[in-house]
Amino acid sequence: MINKLVAGIKKTGAPIVVGLDPTMKLIPKHIMEKAIREYGPSLDAAGAAIWEYNKGLIDAICELVPAVKPQIAMYEQFGIPGLVAFDKTVKYAKQKGLVVIGDVKRGDIGSTSTAYAIGHLGSVQIGDKVCRAFDEDFATVNPYLGSDGINPFIDVCREEKKGIFVLVKTSNPSSGEFQDKEFEGETLYSMVAKQVAKWGETLMGDDYSYVGAVVGATYPEVGMAMRKVMPKSYILVPGYGAQGGKGKDLVHFFNEDGLGAIVNSSRGIIGAYQNEKYASFGDEGYADAAVMAVKDMKEDIASALG
Repeated sequence: MINKLVAGIKKTGAPIVVGLDPTMKLIPKHIMEKAIREYGPSLDAAGAAIWEYNKGLIDAICELVPAVKPQIAMYEQFGIPGLVAFDKTVKYAKQKGLVVIGDVKRGDIGSTSTAYAIGHLGSVQIGDKVCRAFDEDFATVNPYLGSDGINPFIDVCREEKKGIFVLVKTSNPSSGEFQDKEFEGETLYSMVAKQVAKWGETLMGDDYSYVGAVVGATYPEVGMAMRKVMPKSYILVPGYGAQGGKGKDLVHFFNEDGLGAIVNSSRGIIGAYQNEKYASFGDEGYADAAVMAVKDMKEDIASALG
């Protein structure tokens, strides 16, 4: 699947993944009102509205970017109807040719880690039929339980030719409370990065590994260092746009070939219609506003990369 992601980036010229992170504040009024008329003020209405909102976004951007990244917590808050919307979103995005990165941040050990890996990336045998649950192409994982938590994902990825993005240095302000701590002169995130590179060597695509890393755009100096530590790992870069990251911050996350990183924007794209810059599109033009935000982001990154 890493080969498909790289091919998609080359085809679109957009090393961009759109974070499909719906909230009630982001869903346009006309979509929410329609769902409430049909289902009443309920979790079912929320699930229906999320699905319609996401479908419109996917239809608008599917030829502009190679991938989307639904964050499962944004769906879980609405219970089963939310998870139904998550499932429909994943499947529809794949139908439209997009790579799907399940932002699930799972981290456990043993049989539990295996179950998470199977649920999001693998399959189960039920009677004489092979069944797949959410079936994303990649999943984000938390490495802080060690190899016992990562190896089950790697095993499933090897079988399915899918991938993971391991949290190395996250974009949030308090990430340094633990990730920046030094042991024998080396930061914890650097230790994790070295392990990511080792895991990646065991699971290679054509040019890049199926084992990638998450390094936030808000720490460009870390991106420069981690690019050298993990030369064959794709870096998923959160923190662009709403969290303050700009195109100029991203240069060192990429290799000299212009590949090696994919930058995430969530609210900055899916909620673009609420931004003064794109306000002329209005609520009903939310998907068109998202298209313009993607094009502006693509130009910003391209300009930075030269």
